Amino acid sequence: MFHHTPLRYITLCLLAAGALFQALTGDYFGLEILTEILILAMLVLALDMVAGFGGMVSLCHGALMGVGAYGFATLSAKAGLSPSVAMAGAVALTGAIGWAVGAICARSHGIYFIMATLAFGQMAYSWVFEAPMLGGDDGLGGIERLDLSAIGLDLTDSRSFALFCLAVLGAVYGAAVLILRSGLGRSLSGVMHNEQRMRALGLTVWRVKADVFGLSGMIAGLAGALAAQHILYISPGLLSWTVSGEALVVVILGGLGTLVGPMLGAAAFVVLKHELSAVTPYWHLAVGVLLIAVVMSRANGIFGWVEARWGAVLDRRLNDATRRKDPEEVASDA
Repeated sequence: MFHHTPLRYITLCLLAAGALFQALTGDYFGLEILTEILILAMLVLALDMVAGFGGMVSLCHGALMGVGAYGFATLSAKAGLSPSVAMAGAVALTGAIGWAVGAICARSHGIYFIMATLAFGQMAYSWVFEAPMLGGDDGLGGIERLDLSAIGLDLTDSRSFALFCLAVLGAVYGAAVLILRSGLGRSLSGVMHNEQRMRALGLTVWRVKADVFGLSGMIAGLAGALAAQHILYISPGLLSWTVSGEALVVVILGGLGTLVGPMLGAAAFVVLKHELSAVTPYWHLAVGVLLIAVVMSRANGIFGWVEARWGAVLDRRLNDATRRKDPEEVASDA
């Protein structure tokens, strides 16, 4: 079951402070990079829920993100619905599709689960690529952002949109924590560690997996709707398996099964991509070398490496401070 440690709280505070500082002081280019990080962080949170806490390594989360983007664009630009209604519809649609994928793939494991989700993702990509009503390989434009002028927010402004995405990411993180700490989350953890025992206890295993996959799909769909509003244009490339592959790389790079680590990995990945791509077109090579180094170190990503070395030290110091404080409180009470 997921739990916070002092180091995780500190990392969360540092990430939030850094993102808020960048949102308030950054120039246009910096705000665009920040928004890209925030949207990617939502996607990898969704993936970490199923892969890190359920053992379901998915290669269709990029496609689920694309479904959210296309659902929002179709409902708003094609059907003429308001952006808020279109966003809710896109999230609900992606959640339903995610639930169906999770239910169908629930009885497969390991490489078979990965390949099944990859197949679903590629089917979605192929269908969108060939669908004239969705623009085919030309994509869709004419996308509008949410209208939050009633509360004084103009999301056409890059700074306001970045702050909005930061607030949404905070809400998504809180929702993910609540899900993983709920009965559903504890059941998912039990299924990952010993599926046969949970089935023997009477748990409907496939339903647990499908429910969590559906909730994860809703988060991915929300990220897709925000990505569509960010770029104001979408194309079938958003559903490509490479998007899912990059998300999986980010989760592993940051720290699988930590929630905090993937967000740290998202920031590191996007910054590395933009900095290295300005120097060389082979920036993927540098990211690959870094990923190999992380895997070969046997640490659980960047955050896992930090947690293994400094988490225990921090916990020990806090425990020592508590022990020293307790006798002082007893003496003062006497």
